[in-house]
Amino acid sequence: EVALVESGGGAVQPGGSLRLACVASGFRFDLYPINWIRQAPGEEEEWVAGINGDGDRTDYDDSVKGRFTISRDNAKNTVYLELNNLKTADTAMYYCLRNGIFPDREIKRGAPRGPGTQVTVSS
Repeated sequence: EVALVESGGGAVQPGGSLRLACVASGFRFDLYPINWIRQAPGEEEEWVAGINGDGDRTDYDDSVKGRFTISRDNAKNTVYLELNNLKTADTAMYYCLRNGIFPDREIKRGAPRGPGTQVTVSS
């Protein structure tokens, strides 16, 4: 069974940092790109970043470029999203999604995803 589980969220002050992790199982992990998306309360889902299966190509939304870093460890079936210089606008539930191609910023409604991890940035 395909499964993804996010962790690492929390509450931080503006300027703070967090490292999110997405652990996957049930499929050949290194064959699939992974996207991170987020959803703020009352807002639409927003694509944040993506990484290809090999981990040597990445893509970022302009709103997080230079502050967030996506990476993966295929030996651990894990994708990471490092969040630095966090802003209140980054407050959202963060999800990882298995994708089919890279790059691809479209949020696929039927794509396997985890339950999410909450990131709250406030002073």
